[in-house]
Amino acid sequence: MTGYTCPTHAFFCDVLMEEKRFQRRTEDFTCGRCGMEVHGTGFTNHCPYCLWSRHVDRNPGDRRESCCGMMRPVALEERRGEYVVVHRCEVCGIIRKNRTAPEDSFEAMIEVMKEFSEGGGK
Repeated sequence: MTGYTCPTHAFFCDVLMEEKRFQRRTEDFTCGRCGMEVHGTGFTNHCPYCLWSRHVDRNPGDRRESCCGMMRPVALEERRGEYVVVHRCEVCGIIRKNRTAPEDSFEAMIEVMKEFSEGGGK
């Protein structure tokens, strides 16, 4: 609709505009899937050993998501010469995409691609 602005929606947009879209947090964590200790870099989004993640952010690093479900790596995509892990939350089903890192397990990436090609990632 042109010429009409919903006051609630405008307030919501103003609040979102004030929030940072990315907040760097250097945090270590224990993977909720494989139990490995992960040393964060401030950009670490997932376990480099099994590629699983946890649904804790609305925007990267904000820790404002209450879902906290485990995020299954369901696919790998190539974007601008980099690989991106596609995660799907096991609780709410949301899809998120995150860049891989040099320390990510190549074997885990192959396993994700294999599961996806066999239809297990859908």
